[in-house]
Amino acid sequence: MLSVDLNCDLGESFGVYRVGNDKEIMKFVSSVNIACGFHAGDPTIMNQTVELACQNDVKIGAHPGYLDLTGFGRRNINLTPDEVYANVLYQIGALNAFVIAHGTSLHHVKPHGALYNMSAVNPHLAEAVAKAVYDFDPSLTLYGLANSELIKAGEKYSLKTAQEVFADRTYQADGTLTPRTESNALITDERQSINQTLQMVLDNQITCITGETIPIVADTICLHGDGEHALSFAQKIRTAFEKEGISIK
Repeated sequence: MLSVDLNCDLGESFGVYRVGNDKEIMKFVSSVNIACGFHAGDPTIMNQTVELACQNDVKIGAHPGYLDLTGFGRRNINLTPDEVYANVLYQIGALNAFVIAHGTSLHHVKPHGALYNMSAVNPHLAEAVAKAVYDFDPSLTLYGLANSELIKAGEKYSLKTAQEVFADRTYQADGTLTPRTESNALITDERQSINQTLQMVLDNQITCITGETIPIVADTICLHGDGEHALSFAQKIRTAFEKEGISIK
């Protein structure tokens, strides 16, 4: 049976502010990427989200981003590779403290937002991220945009990698995501999102905004937990997978 990992970015609340419906979405995914306090999250939220992941038996990943709470980590910041390395290593360690406290283990690391997008195309930043993961624990899996520099960097360090695709984002002809600053960056129609996801998983290809089709590898699919209809979509995509004989794990 064909299987694929379904991941979601969670733990993005902060203080009294609540983002997403982590408790319910957790029931439909197989791995989670938990914010580490730089772009979102705080120590209490990190602890609660790790505990919730343990209760639902899903794999736990660190979701390091730029130190940018105001911009939710989605603004490009001009850090050197050494600074990116230190920032990523710091955040992995912070989340891992809670992972250890709950008697479980970290499974993967997935950069967030601008750090994710910049390391997808910049080999120096990609290597900084991969080196931080490797130096922390070479048994961890590195999640990165399919066919990106981040995947190449992970392979260079002999890390296990998971090529990631997005259910609710449109793609450029070069395989990168359409920037969020553009009006067509997000897919809000659930049927369109499901069809795109099935195309990537079953056919290993994606139709770009230009209309052309390019090859793509889908080891893991990302759902955004902060979306307006995130829970509904999580339920529907899981149902669609079951109908196609695709298992989520």
